[in-house]
Amino acid sequence: MMRVAISKMHGARNDFVVLDQREARLPDVNEFARWACDRHAGIGADGLIVIEASQRAHARMRTINADGSEAEMCGNGIRCAARWLDEAGEGGRASFETEAGVVRTEILRREPAYEVRVAMGRPRIMGVLPSVVPIATLVDIGNPHVVIFETGEGFETLAPGLETLARNFQEHPALPRGANVHLGVRLGEYLLQVQHWERGVGLTQACGTGAVSCAAAAIDQKLAKSPVEVIVPGGRLVVELDGNGDAYLIGPAVRVFDTEISV
Repeated sequence: MMRVAISKMHGARNDFVVLDQREARLPDVNEFARWACDRHAGIGADGLIVIEASQRAHARMRTINADGSEAEMCGNGIRCAARWLDEAGEGGRASFETEAGVVRTEILRREPAYEVRVAMGRPRIMGVLPSVVPIATLVDIGNPHVVIFETGEGFETLAPGLETLARNFQEHPALPRGANVHLGVRLGEYLLQVQHWERGVGLTQACGTGAVSCAAAAIDQKLAKSPVEVIVPGGRLVVELDGNGDAYLIGPAVRVFDTEISV
């Protein structure tokens, strides 16, 4: 048995257990994630953020979902990792090696609350999924996303069934790895409301890569202009996207508590 230091953090209530694997060296972080994320028998979280050593960046960040599967990247999780490194004395500008490439972060402010800006890369609109009603747009930002926009009435009708709708998409032949699924509605020229379902987790309070994908799809369809404020169940995120370079995600990073556990 060993003692391991962990932190509980969240970004717009998309919550994580953060583990510095440079110090802990757990033999099986995927199994640890399944226990740690269990809201009844563990700590409770949407995912485990694992910080490891990197030869390409300040650190490597792995995102392990609640079911033990691994995601390519996590926009809310990386803001938490950026705050974690900053408070560990490793600086307010950090780069992270991820499965989606090297991602750069910047602490915009620390008081009265942490706000972090993330260079998310360039989202790619992959087209409309065939044989799908309502119309669904496929967006790639290092991981796959399905974005559905509805009118106000349509949003209210579909939102309660988002989980069933999202699970059906996981069997679509155009999505061999599955996809995160998002239901959005335009509230104004610079404002969207979105609900999220994520692979390996289910319904979440926020999804950073999903917010960027929704903003990119909305701008592509001329439903919104940058900067796009994205209202999610857990709060508010902002996406800056001019169409000529990286998209930037801005949002909070909250440290809930630090503790040690025996594993």
